[in-house]
Amino acid sequence: MPTAVATAKGVATRETIVAQAHAMAARGGLESLSIGELATAVGMSKSGVFAHFGSREDLLRTVLDTASERFFEHVMRPAFAQPRGLARLHALVDNWFVWLGENPNGCVVLGACIEYDGQPGPMRDHVVAWMTRWLDALERAVGLAVTSGELRADTDTRQLAFELISMMHGTHQTRALYRPADAMAMGRRALLDLLDARRAPSSS
Repeated sequence: MPTAVATAKGVATRETIVAQAHAMAARGGLESLSIGELATAVGMSKSGVFAHFGSREDLLRTVLDTASERFFEHVMRPAFAQPRGLARLHALVDNWFVWLGENPNGCVVLGACIEYDGQPGPMRDHVVAWMTRWLDALERAVGLAVTSGELRADTDTRQLAFELISMMHGTHQTRALYRPADAMAMGRRALLDLLDARRAPSSS
């Protein structure tokens, strides 16, 4: 049986490989990952990299899971600690912009949405499951803000969550392709204006 030292070393090596793969995927997308380039980047052989992953697909799923877990820890978990209502909803939006600012090469998860939107299969299913979780979190936060009386009672929670996530996708793409200098500020303004437009009169 492997010793504790050997096991710890294996875990550390795997984490190093995943971290490097995540950085590469942020720059070029998950499908751009090459086992050969990754092996060179971490100073290993291709067989050494494969020793930690059963296949390239296994590596891609692991990188996507890692990106999703980081997103949850940086964006969602801190927001859930906020009081129910607009405070939590604003935290989700604000944390998302902080996350985007801390990932100048782009968000791996949002990038994967574009990569796999027209490619049926396990990776697309993986992306859909994660984005559904994120959309559901936004919708619940909107619903709680309606229940608290901070958003108008006639707010369509599903529609508003859709509009919020659509603006986030738009901001991500605009920063990458069209107006990198302005996209973050413009996206934040658009999202806050959207929330303000639905604010209940008594909470204005």
